[in-house]
Amino acid sequence: MTIASAMLMCCLSLSSRAQSLNGEDIKAQFVKDGERAKAYTLEYLNAVPADKYSFRPTDSIRSFAEQMVHLASSNIFLMGTATGQTIDGPGTDHERKLISKSKDSAIFYVLKSYDFSIRSIKFLNPEKFGGMVDPARIRDTRLTYLLKSFEHQSHHRAQTTIYIRLPGLKPPPEELF
Repeated sequence: MTIASAMLMCCLSLSSRAQSLNGEDIKAQFVKDGERAKAYTLEYLNAVPADKYSFRPTDSIRSFAEQMVHLASSNIFLMGTATGQTIDGPGTDHERKLISKSKDSAIFYVLKSYDFSIRSIKFLNPEKFGGMVDPARIRDTRLTYLLKSFEHQSHHRAQTTIYIRLPGLKPPPEELF
């Protein structure tokens, strides 16, 4: 038997044992990743002392707390769009800025946004992943909005690493799984 034949046989053997994913499997993975992201973000929130929540690397960008509150507001908007669920929360920039004034209120709002996101995914019927939504004239599928929600919160959490490092603090280690 040639090496190529052996590799082909191995691949065929592996592919015959592969399982297909269904909508419930995908939904369960979103819940699992949402719970992991919540715990990981809480590590970031706890890595920063209360007196550093107003820290800005430069004057022209958000403070650490404002970054985290933005992350939370976007979790609620994107997940709400994807799932059709709603939550009471700050709707104006002024209200968000008030939440950004203390560590406790920022943490509360961020965790509330993750709880909302996870609960909303649990209630979403996977058959609706392909359904179209159109907030603010950005028409796309519910699945796309679920993916964008995770991408967005990951982006903003990662941005805060520099907020933690510049004052000499240590950010949490990466947690992919």
